[in-house]
Formats: sequence, C-alpha cells, structure tokens
Amino acid sequence: MANGQEQAAQDAVMTRIGQVVMLHHAGDREEARHRFLRLWAEIGEDGDALHRCTLAHYMADTQDDPADELAWDLRALTAAEELTDDRLAEHEGTLAVRALYPSLHLNLAADYVKLDRSGAARTHLRQARRAAGALADDSYGDGVRAAIGRLELRLGEESPDGDGRWGPPRQRP
Repeated sequence: MANGQEQAAQDAVMTRIGQVVMLHHAGDREEARHRFLRLWAEIGEDGDALHRCTLAHYMADTQDDPADELAWDLRALTAAEELTDDRLAEHEGTLAVRALYPSLHLNLAADYVKLDRSGAARTHLRQARRAAGALADDSYGDGVRAAIGRLELRLGEESPDGDGRWGPPRQRP
C-alpha cells in the first residue's frame, strides 16, 4: 500500500476509535465496550502501537471490574512503550510520546487504589508526577495535573519538594 493510503487507513482507525469514545461519553458504556472489543480484534495484539495504546486507554474506562480496567490500562502502557515520536508525529503533529505517560500512570494509580493496592498506586502516582513536565500548559495538561494532585491528597502524598524526595505531608506548626 502506498504511504498515503496507509496513512489514510491508520487515520480511519483513529476516527473509529474516536467515534466509540463519543458513544461512551454519551452514556452507552456497554455498546462502547462491545465496539472497542471488535476494533481490538481487528487491530490485533501486534497491530499499530498508537492504535493499541489509544484503544486500550479508552477501553479501560468502559470496564465494570477494576481488575479488567487495570488489565486494559497495562495494555495501553505496554503499547505506549513501543511508540516513537515519529509515529505520533504522523498522527498528531507535535504530540510527543512522553506526554502520554502522565495520564497512563495516573490511570494505573487510580486502578490500584480501586484494588486496594496502595503501594502500587503510589508508585504509578509518582511516575505520573515525574512525567507531568511533558504536559502542555493547556486545559488537558491542567486537568491531568489537577487529577494527579487530587490523588496525591487522597493517598497522603505530596509533590516532590526542592530535594525531589517524596513522603507523607509534613505537619504544619
């Protein structure tokens, strides 16, 4: 397939994923889950890493069982680790791979909280905080940073101070 045709086919998959995301946001979680599963079968375990990362990231949100949600978020992270900035540039222009990690790790931290695994949650929350520097100063970046902050408060974490250490919040005099 010529490069232009291949690009169009890949963009069509992203469009289809986006359509299912809109269906989910409109409130039809079960139908979205079924459509994501059909797309996953088409893409395959060895399909395009951007497609797998994007689909798994959103598929996690359609799960009823926290363990299933975790499994999909882990698939998204695994696929992200296979991505290159060049592949993302083909689709998103200036988006860099490192800008995906804050959200991916935040979702994993939230999954682990639901599963009552606070140690794993804290580990991914710290990774989300460290990766947050890659986020743009826009509404998406602000939203992810705010969500990281809320989960830090919930888990009794604090942002790294000047020496970069993590620990429980200090008592105020």
